[in-house]
Amino acid sequence: MASVEKIIEKMRRQPRGISYDEAVKVLNHYGYELKRKSATSHRVYGNKDGDVFVLKDKSPLKISYITEILDRLVGE
Repeated sequence: MASVEKIIEKMRRQPRGISYDEAVKVLNHYGYELKRKSATSHRVYGNKDGDVFVLKDKSPLKISYITEILDRLVGE
């Protein structure tokens, strides 16, 4: 499986081709855990500071999810 650094680089180069599992791997690396999984397709990931991300459990993810991850976690 690809390293987190390689996934982040892929997010920068090709944001349309990022899978749900790749995004979750990046979130886990930054301390986010699955907080809520309901009957819908949306998953809530949060960290100890109360910061949350909502992702749709569908691959590939929309660009808006990827740009939010890059902006908030990587500082792009």
